[in-house]
Amino acid sequence: MTKVEFTNLDKILYPEGRVTKAQVIQHYIRMAPRMLGMLKNRPIVLTRFPNGIDKQGFYEKDMPLGTPHWVKTFRKYSETAEREINYVVCNDLDTLVWLANLAALELHMTLSKMDEFEKPDLLVFDVDPEPPASMDDVVDVALMLKTKLDGLSLKSYVKTSGKKGLHILVPIVREYTFNQTREHVHQIGRYLARESPVVVSEFSKPKKPGTVYIDYLQNSHGRTMVCPYSLRATPRATVSMPLDWRDVKKGLKPEEFTLSAVAKSESNPWKGMLEDKQKL
Repeated sequence: MTKVEFTNLDKILYPEGRVTKAQVIQHYIRMAPRMLGMLKNRPIVLTRFPNGIDKQGFYEKDMPLGTPHWVKTFRKYSETAEREINYVVCNDLDTLVWLANLAALELHMTLSKMDEFEKPDLLVFDVDPEPPASMDDVVDVALMLKTKLDGLSLKSYVKTSGKKGLHILVPIVREYTFNQTREHVHQIGRYLARESPVVVSEFSKPKKPGTVYIDYLQNSHGRTMVCPYSLRATPRATVSMPLDWRDVKKGLKPEEFTLSAVAKSESNPWKGMLEDKQKL
């Protein structure tokens, strides 16, 4: 029995596939066993589309008006907003279902937990193509990156971003600052840029057509990453899907990981990920 009072379950949130709010809620209920461990004790930021993705949505850091008393929150001063922010923390199924009922289609999580907010426990390599670079180019760069991380004895995990790129994550011990982890990712990106003319990892350089950008700035304090299994506001209702590295090969089509397709997935390639606490 849930604490959530559902509203407008028949509302179409994804017009192209006629996906309703009820189907969005069902997706998050199915994925909850895989999502809640990753979300636990992490402040999250929401992207909400109460009138569907074909209407204007909005990005929400502060807890929504009318947040129930049983929803856990985390209060932190934001230098960019110059005020205190009350972030939602999604530690249980009721909160996840409540967010889905709010049409919070995208859930973006921090790379640190609220008890040590200044110390990340994840590194993320955000790998994005600049057209006409393709997903095959992203796959090539992702495999180069895995080889480099393997050489550093760092176990990595990969997922689709739910849009055009891939995210490669490395779980780490909470001993480093965001400055240190960002610089670590930057140095690896620069190494790959020397190895391949396709790779760009300098924020100061414009994104040239046909290149693949490794965004190290995602490892800055306060930045977020879309949560594994989160929906994205795309016409086909795509999902940010964890993958087995064996599936990262030419011909990979992230757009095929949709709400309906993911519902049939039984494998959990990220099982045990959070136990892999690694030193840099």
